[in-house]
Amino acid sequence: MSVIGLGYVGLPLAVEFAKEGYQIVGVDLDREKVRLLNEGISYIPDIPTEEVKPLVESGLLCATSDYSVLKDVDAISICVPTPLRKTKDPDMSFIIAAAEEIAKYCHPGLLIVLESTTYPGTTDELIIPSIVKNGFKLGEDVFVCFSPERIDPGNQKYHVRNTPKIIGGATPDCTEVAVALYTKAIDRVVPVSSTRSAEMVKLLENTFRSVNIGLVNEMAVMCDKLDVDVWEVIDAASTKPFGFMTFYPGPGLGGHCIPIDPLYLSWKLKTLNYNARFIELASEVNSNMPVYVVDKVVDALNAVRKSVNGSKILVLGVAYKKDINDIRESPSLDVIRLLEERGAEISYHDPYIPDLAHEGMDLKSVNLTADLLQNADCVVIVTDHSNIDYGWIANEAEIIVDSRNALKNIEAPHAQIIKL
Repeated sequence: MSVIGLGYVGLPLAVEFAKEGYQIVGVDLDREKVRLLNEGISYIPDIPTEEVKPLVESGLLCATSDYSVLKDVDAISICVPTPLRKTKDPDMSFIIAAAEEIAKYCHPGLLIVLESTTYPGTTDELIIPSIVKNGFKLGEDVFVCFSPERIDPGNQKYHVRNTPKIIGGATPDCTEVAVALYTKAIDRVVPVSSTRSAEMVKLLENTFRSVNIGLVNEMAVMCDKLDVDVWEVIDAASTKPFGFMTFYPGPGLGGHCIPIDPLYLSWKLKTLNYNARFIELASEVNSNMPVYVVDKVVDALNAVRKSVNGSKILVLGVAYKKDINDIRESPSLDVIRLLEERGAEISYHDPYIPDLAHEGMDLKSVNLTADLLQNADCVVIVTDHSNIDYGWIANEAEIIVDSRNALKNIEAPHAQIIKL
């Protein structure tokens, strides 16, 4: 079996199948990932090296940048990136490139499963035409399915094996073949009627989160205008045992899924002359949250007769969520950029991100010290990593803008604390 794309989705999947005794060859164009994996070293925080090394040493797991290995495998899972362009339309180049390489080495009996999140219709429009152009018949010669990845980086409870797996085939026989394979490594496999249904499942899941986070972010803004503590309101509402699901506001959306996936659907619907209003509105609200956080910083400094221009501002956390080392779409990047545009002197601390080189930024994580906190004109908590002592920070800093409610139940008699 081969897994194309050995990132946060592909590597955990490859490891899970290798643990079941399958010989897995990963394919990735990043030669550093290939080198590390072949040395038995994991570069994904959720997958410990201690788990990878014995699989490599036993010959069950290896990696290469050479697509020709596909001629000898029975199944392929495609786990390549699907980013958005600046114009907010999907960049399908990675999927197209993978499909073209697979077509070169396709052979009878091959199962191909696309796992990359994308718009409904991608499997039909981009994968299948590349495969059948050589005369292969779907459901007889080759088998094609879509199975959305459901990886949640940093989640200690749910991982590849115990997260139910959706599978939709191009034909019923395609689904049957994929179900037979995935049940060997996944506790529960859930078949659906088509590839389009499977593609839509993932977009519904992440649109649900995006819209509800947009709602609670707007609720935070409204509560602020009404002089009400949104965190108290949410905690109280959460006591209702039915009809309410808890979501929390924050400085904006980040990561590989929620800020991006719903826009795949919105883009696709625009081609059908339909405006996905909930998606667009939620995206607008969530995208504006970094601006809202920066406005909080400006107001806090103004209250003590300081200008943001020339102020020393310490940003705590640049990963897109707590306890991981991923900065993709992180709202911290926007917060830092907006503050720098206003003339602030920025430093940051993140135990998971030692260096921040991104779109013109070139910063290094600073060590947290009492002097650093005392000399900062404002501390902004953007990512609430668990291994940071927020009580100590509250005792040392003068002004803190807390966008994550990290200081909940922490006494801070000397600090001015501004919540979201």
